[in-house]
Amino acid sequence: MIAGGGGFRVPLLYRALAAGPFAGLVRELVLYDVDAGRLAAVSAVLGSLRGQAAPGAEGPPFRTTTSLAGALAGADMVFAAIRPGGTAGRTVDERVAQELGVLGQETTGAGGISYALRTIPPMLKIAAEIKRLCPEAWLVNFTNPAGMVTEALVPVLGPRVVGICDSAGSLVQRAARAAGVGLPAGRLDGVGYYGLNHLGWLYRLEAGGRDVLPGLLADAGALAGFEEGRLFPQPFLARLGCLPNEYLYYYYETARAVAAMRAAGQTRGESIHRQQAELYPRLRAAGPDAYRLWDAARRSREEGYLAEARAAGEQRDEEDLAGGGYERVALAVMRALAGAGGAELVLNTPNTLPGAEGPGGAACVAIPGLPADAVVEVPCRVDADGVVPIAQDRPADAQLALLLRVKEVERLVVRAASATGTAPTGTPAGTGTTAKAAAGASAGAGARREAALAAFARHPLVDSDVLAARLLAGYEAAFPELRQLWSGES
Repeated sequence: MIAGGGGFRVPLLYRALAAGPFAGLVRELVLYDVDAGRLAAVSAVLGSLRGQAAPGAEGPPFRTTTSLAGALAGADMVFAAIRPGGTAGRTVDERVAQELGVLGQETTGAGGISYALRTIPPMLKIAAEIKRLCPEAWLVNFTNPAGMVTEALVPVLGPRVVGICDSAGSLVQRAARAAGVGLPAGRLDGVGYYGLNHLGWLYRLEAGGRDVLPGLLADAGALAGFEEGRLFPQPFLARLGCLPNEYLYYYYETARAVAAMRAAGQTRGESIHRQQAELYPRLRAAGPDAYRLWDAARRSREEGYLAEARAAGEQRDEEDLAGGGYERVALAVMRALAGAGGAELVLNTPNTLPGAEGPGGAACVAIPGLPADAVVEVPCRVDADGVVPIAQDRPADAQLALLLRVKEVERLVVRAASATGTAPTGTPAGTGTTAKAAAGASAGAGARREAALAAFARHPLVDSDVLAARLLAGYEAAFPELRQLWSGES
């Protein structure tokens, strides 16, 4: 079952199920969405794709529904990629931040906090229905911000939820190719990666028992051959000693990113909103031509991804434009969980190493320095028994400090958006709104707004009580459901 079945990227999943290594994985596909019109458009694309397929390569039968209970009945796997408020909501997430002079991005900074506050409540409702109707099903979560949403779902579904993102795994693959390293399919031998979703670093890449990453970081020509290598100056990467996830551009090059976004005249969300508002009605009426129309729009959309980080006229790599990232991760996870062979993938899962104890009986962790119950993004082993993180090195001091601060923000957001959010760690004593939120941790719905305000104030890309108050007021004006959330009505 796909929650968010009217989403723009659903045909990528279906295309991957129709042919190649994932063919035959799914007996029936159910598309669930609250928007019947979007379901009709995506159904037209899948029907067009089936009509063009060779016999035996049509993909699994599918049906659509706006009934969550009807969609979940009998489900073995649930893939979630919902967007409450649609692309119009994304536009507001980005625009409110930009107009206050801070980064206006979908998942990072103020926009990501707003997005999570609106997204966690409906995702909790889906998780509760999974637990009620199909408790043995796995939930593979792609709903953004994926790390925060997954952390909010773990108290409901425990180990049967995992968060996915293609960004970290794509970085590993691109760096390996640039360094001449052949990674075995489904294995991450010699790969060191630690972080949170959209905030991580590749710090080791071995070939024949030797770490080749330092040589790659010293080679300006090799770095210029792939996207993450071009995002940052080569001397900076050599000093850093690791390769940052592409989203760290917003932290390391904040001023450039903000200036480029403001110069663009429209946010990424506004561009996508206009494209999809025009596209979806055309898809519903396109008949056999629906897949071609969708694929052309998909390629155009991929061309604009992270445009603010590229020089004028610089294009994305052809491999990136071809698609095939996130759906490969999602289906590889599903195949492994279904018992069709193990896999190693970079995923979002709690930091605890099962069955291991440290000094004094403390839980051993995959990323030293981060809480054992925090959802982190690390290489994991996946099989029919579940997802197990692989132990990583302790991050360098500067990286660990950034991880701890952003994790504190994430936990404040989870607390603000749900009744069961975990108290943040690493909160400095007496830090304005953060201290007030910590003091009211058990005060119920009345403490939620204070937790949200503290999240904005503590985020490194905001770092201001004054800006936090203005951001939250702007989002509350745009999204009335936030005030309902603070009052406990949501």
